[in-house]
Amino acid sequence: MKTQVFLITPPFTQLNTPYPATAYIKGFLNTKNISATQADLGIEVILKLFSKEGLKDLFQSYNKQPTTDNCKRIIALQDEYIKTIDSVIAFLQGKNPTLALQICQEDYLPEASRFAQLEELDWAFGTMGTQDKAKHLATLYLEDISDFIVECVDANFGFSRYAERLGRSANSFDELYAALQEEPTYIDEVLFSLLKERIEGIQPELFLISVPFPGNLYSAFRSAQWVKKHYPNIKISMGGGFPNTELRSLSDARVFEFFDYITLDDGELPVELLMEAVGKPESFEGQFKRTFLLENGKVVYKNNSTRSDYKQSEVGTPDYSDLLLDKYISVIEIVNPMHRMWSDGRWNKLTMAHGCYWGKCTFCDISLDYIKVYEPIAANLLCNRMEEMIAQTGQNGFHFVDEAAPPALMRALALEILRRKLSVTWWTNIRFEKSFTRDLCLLLKASGCIAVSGGLEVASDRLLKLIDKGVTVEQVAKVTRNFTEAGIMVHAYLMYGYPTQTVQETVDSLEMVRQLFELGILQSGFWHQFAMTAHSPVGMYPEKYGVVKKTEAIGTFANNDLNYLDKTGVDHEKFSFGLKKSLFNFMHGICFDYELQEWFDFKIPKTKIHPDFISNALEEAEDFNIKPTAKIVWLGGKPQVEYFTKSKKGNIWEMMSLTFHDKKESFTIQTGKIEGEWLVQMLEKISVSNAKTFSFKEIKSDFETSLEDFELFWYSKPVNTLREFGLLVL
Repeated sequence: MKTQVFLITPPFTQLNTPYPATAYIKGFLNTKNISATQADLGIEVILKLFSKEGLKDLFQSYNKQPTTDNCKRIIALQDEYIKTIDSVIAFLQGKNPTLALQICQEDYLPEASRFAQLEELDWAFGTMGTQDKAKHLATLYLEDISDFIVECVDANFGFSRYAERLGRSANSFDELYAALQEEPTYIDEVLFSLLKERIEGIQPELFLISVPFPGNLYSAFRSAQWVKKHYPNIKISMGGGFPNTELRSLSDARVFEFFDYITLDDGELPVELLMEAVGKPESFEGQFKRTFLLENGKVVYKNNSTRSDYKQSEVGTPDYSDLLLDKYISVIEIVNPMHRMWSDGRWNKLTMAHGCYWGKCTFCDISLDYIKVYEPIAANLLCNRMEEMIAQTGQNGFHFVDEAAPPALMRALALEILRRKLSVTWWTNIRFEKSFTRDLCLLLKASGCIAVSGGLEVASDRLLKLIDKGVTVEQVAKVTRNFTEAGIMVHAYLMYGYPTQTVQETVDSLEMVRQLFELGILQSGFWHQFAMTAHSPVGMYPEKYGVVKKTEAIGTFANNDLNYLDKTGVDHEKFSFGLKKSLFNFMHGICFDYELQEWFDFKIPKTKIHPDFISNALEEAEDFNIKPTAKIVWLGGKPQVEYFTKSKKGNIWEMMSLTFHDKKESFTIQTGKIEGEWLVQMLEKISVSNAKTFSFKEIKSDFETSLEDFELFWYSKPVNTLREFGLLVL
């Protein structure tokens, strides 16, 4: 039977794990009994290029003579590259671990200019294991070959950003259209050979191309162009993150020389209706959902279906079948712990909630449905999906790709994971809000959470208020401390150049970041410059934020990034290098004693932030008041019980000794016999393995049915000891 739908992610996104959009759509199509096949052509092109045969062909067919000594060196060493490439790729796929010993001796891989940075990085790898160091060296080796491809074969090549320049805020389609009229590049031909094989084998009715980023756009159009030319009967549609944000005001008819349809936002219902239009044209009533198409030579947008979008509970479990899960390659490009997680290891991607529960940040595209429409998924359904994906992929690592994961849902998910005794590893994106208490962080850690990333943005309370982030710097410090002490790595997204930000605020922001790293409560970070987008509050109401839009006219192609003038007149760009260089050093635990001026080659004002600002914020007394509705959960096991007596001045008390064993150590507490017996039965009731959770109020009233003064008992030494070992207040 012919496959009805063929879904692809075009080159290039990540090398270590598939981008999840096609898996989400395939999972949904399964619920409708629509047969679909998917492919990540990014990894397939890379594997064809970076192979013995691929490199032989590459070195024989490069079309531009090298101009740099670096590329001349690579050509001279071509036999060494051809000899080693298959072994290195297998090593990066996790199939050839013993090769690490060879690679680390540094006389195995041919080395070109990327290895020049190694001396500087030696100290960074001092504590790194052999496998990780070998991965980094192997990554540099691949990047050397990539430099050769860029210089001599295809100037647009990049592992995860192919021809990105052509897609980045292209208000006009002209430049991309002109590039598509040129002869296909060497990389294009590799893509076409894979596409030909797949299309002939699958013979789909509908060809869906997901375009998550600008770096996928050129190859998406090339793929569509090739299929249109050779298989004109196949209908072609584009969806994904790029059209969702950039193509909402599309009007250039030339785009439809390549695509029949372009759909926006959630793809499930639009794709189902396209299948009806393509597969059953006789019964299709012309009802589309959020779909651009060409009618009478004009681009029209049709959203005339009265059907509602599917609920998150109805969209099915992402289906990763067809993807070459054992062929992805793990690389370590730069020594940033969070970026390393992006590029190293295979992650199953899932979403806890559709949209953002906060949905207020003024720099964010909060007017668009993919953020604005918030819908969480029940924890038990999430866990069902996790179990299905583990069974299918053999991988128990999960990256929850939420805009910001809701704390209450994270708590419910963690409890469900622990109840089911699932062994999983997971990480996600959050807001640094006060709900992330010490105990909640300990619960998340116990369930397998290893890292969180969140937007600190500008470490200035005035600007955080203007951004409507709903947090303060002090609050962020406390939350990052809670995560760090629980053993969860914290990455902060940092922003500079927000409208009306002064030079003083940029300097003060850097000082806040310096203190967070010096105290060890932040482990990773990344500075990026503010970009104004058309669908954010700043882009929609610039006058409220002290900026003037430069680009008023709407282009006929991509419209999201806007040029603007900040009325303060500050040149934010010049801070870029100093902010990033200082952060690189802070991440490695050095240079905290440098004056901030030393990071910049121009004069900056002294910081106005007290050197102990963050330290003082962390010393503020914790609030010991417990809400009656707070859930009390015990993560530990059953104790071994011994009875003994205690006497003083002729009085004898019956006592209990309770010995607990956790994964690392054993500890003992002593209580009166009656209190101890109550405690043993209560710990069993509130054990995390039970489906029912008990509130503080319920536990207090249970205690007071037979005993007195619950507060005195709750704040006693034995209970405080249990609080240290997994008695959580949530």
